[in-house]
Amino acid sequence: MRIVLHQPEIAGNFGNILRTCACFGLPLCVIEPLGFPLARKDVRRAAMDYGAAVDLTRHASWDDYAHTPARRVLFTTRGATALTDFSFQPGDHLVFGAESCGVPDAVHAACDAAVLIPLAPGARSLNLGNAVAIAAWEALRQTGH
Repeated sequence: MRIVLHQPEIAGNFGNILRTCACFGLPLCVIEPLGFPLARKDVRRAAMDYGAAVDLTRHASWDDYAHTPARRVLFTTRGATALTDFSFQPGDHLVFGAESCGVPDAVHAACDAAVLIPLAPGARSLNLGNAVAIAAWEALRQTGH
């Protein structure tokens, strides 16, 4: 299983996700461009010393990443299946879009499933770091990891 971030924009969220990946033992793919320099002080501060413990792969574009064989599970407010109704598999790539706009339609269409994290009525979306943590925990719980 792997976390995939498509063009993340906020260094603090990226650092938080690095920590989540380190704690859960998950590799992280990041698809560029990023909204911040990867060496930025905010990222290092947010990730603390966890960043070195993560298997981090950078891809120049979605097309570069798309050659990686995997079932891609997109987390989106436009998801067709609730997280509580989705069945994860051990090799899944959990895909998350940019904080301000999610993923482009072409990326959405290229994913094998679109999953929605259920929220209270009127709520729009979760912080990216929180969404990654919730999704990763449930995926790992279901697959016995």
